[in-house]
Amino acid sequence: MSATLNPRVERLEGAGQAPAATGESPVWRAAEQALYWVDIPACKIVRLRVDSGQRSEWRLPEQVACIAFDRHGTVLAGCETGLFALTLSEAVSAASAASGEPLATSVRKLAAPEFGADGMRFNDGRCDRQGRFWSGTMVQNMAAANPAGALYRFDAQGVLSAPVVDALITQNGLGWSPDGTTMYLSDSHPSRRLIWAFDYDIESGEPRNRRVFADLHHHAGRPDGAAVDADGCYWICANDAGLLLRFTPEGKLDRQLPVPPTKPAMCAFGGRDLDTLFVTSIRPATGASEHDGHLFAVRPGVTGLAEPEFAGEL
Repeated sequence: MSATLNPRVERLEGAGQAPAATGESPVWRAAEQALYWVDIPACKIVRLRVDSGQRSEWRLPEQVACIAFDRHGTVLAGCETGLFALTLSEAVSAASAASGEPLATSVRKLAAPEFGADGMRFNDGRCDRQGRFWSGTMVQNMAAANPAGALYRFDAQGVLSAPVVDALITQNGLGWSPDGTTMYLSDSHPSRRLIWAFDYDIESGEPRNRRVFADLHHHAGRPDGAAVDADGCYWICANDAGLLLRFTPEGKLDRQLPVPPTKPAMCAFGGRDLDTLFVTSIRPATGASEHDGHLFAVRPGVTGLAEPEFAGEL
């Protein structure tokens, strides 16, 4: 029997009054005590310094879906046409201040896969415990249910792999166990709703022995973005159900946590003690509530793990 938790879920007003269309990829950067996330169709990266409430944003020339950082603070981003290195400038020009435009960025393309269909982009992505960056692709028109998506690895030497996992419709849910030897991956398309686990070779970066970890046809919602806590449990955003679900390493659902938005998109641990779970959300085109598209924070009673940095030089 799974427990339903009801800790206080706080909407972070400092994140801004305007909702994101598709809020994704929250990343806690301890060096700045700040949370970063993206709004995919707005082509935007946002930062919130949680203690002060200071908010900054950067607009990119194309959609950005997932981000990680290297040790210098350079951003590695999965976008529409490939992987990019981004330098986020702190300086605001007089022209941009007057016009209200977001801060400028320096953008450099690193690599691109051979997309399997038209109208694709990168989606969910993050670094493994050794600092390799992983991200998958998807056809943006989800109604097409096109399994042209694939999962890729970008290593510290700057080499983008061939597809490691293919035939994905809506790649999501990447995460690794605390010791790095188990990798998690989901497909959040309504026709799939599956989370898989793999044995993960931490030396080679190769996942093997793919098996179903959780089938959300037996639970609520679709498996979107995820986070792993210090106990090795896997938290998944149950999109369309307004829930966060926690599965034990054995794949047993042991907690359900209601959140205000109907479509929670991805969660990440952060805060000074990594005891806060930040949750981004999506605002549907019709029937949106006042909460959809906003950023939320909750203390679920467990701590998370520091987000690994990319091991290479960008």
